Amino acid sequence: MRRFLPELIALPLLPFLIAQGRHTRKVTPRLPEAAGPTAGVAGSAHSGALLSLLTVGESPIAGVGVDSHEQAITGQLADALAQRLHRPVAWRACGKNGLTAREALEQLVPEIPVEAVDVALVAFGVNDTTAFRPLSSWRRDLGNVLTAVQARCSPQCVIVSGVPPVAHFPALPQPLRWVMGLKAQTLDGAARELAHALPHALYVPLLLDTRDRSMMASDGYHPSEKGCKAWAELLADAYLSRCNS
Repeated sequence: MRRFLPELIALPLLPFLIAQGRHTRKVTPRLPEAAGPTAGVAGSAHSGALLSLLTVGESPIAGVGVDSHEQAITGQLADALAQRLHRPVAWRACGKNGLTAREALEQLVPEIPVEAVDVALVAFGVNDTTAFRPLSSWRRDLGNVLTAVQARCSPQCVIVSGVPPVAHFPALPQPLRWVMGLKAQTLDGAARELAHALPHALYVPLLLDTRDRSMMASDGYHPSEKGCKAWAELLADAYLSRCNS
């Protein structure tokens, strides 16, 4: 029953939740994707062997909420890895705002260059949460994305980011925030199980204090530069722990 708990709670509140959702979309500022190059090199001053990083996902990968991809999660993760590994990191961001994992299979995956990378970050879940995608569909779609990334890029490690804690997004009013938070937790659990079952996959929970307003962009929905930096440090530390083990 727990897997269907968000749907069971949402059903009697559905008319009110729909009205809240429409109002939230109307009043929430629509921020653009990050400007500038979607690829670059971090830590070029380091003399170690080049590490390649690919990120695939929804709006945070597209850089919504910050000005450039250097400030977004891709550039921040590349910088965090370069600092910890003392080697340059070549990064590439493949993201589009508003995509579910299923939509990414059609619209995003074909744009991923067919070339080997060392590390791939896959980050989805917010749009699948707000779309209230069935758990079985989410598990299938995310699994297909991970399989496609593995087939195109043969990463040595695939980092599966946890679904963001939607229950703490300032842009969402109650009880919509609470119901969406329950749905996000359910999808996050499936992402964790999926990653644990796959070789070369590493699940990293997104344990950010989104109640800290400075972690969020001006829309109260996407991570700010500070939020991306904190997220990147979580991912980099988890990756290094995995490598050392």
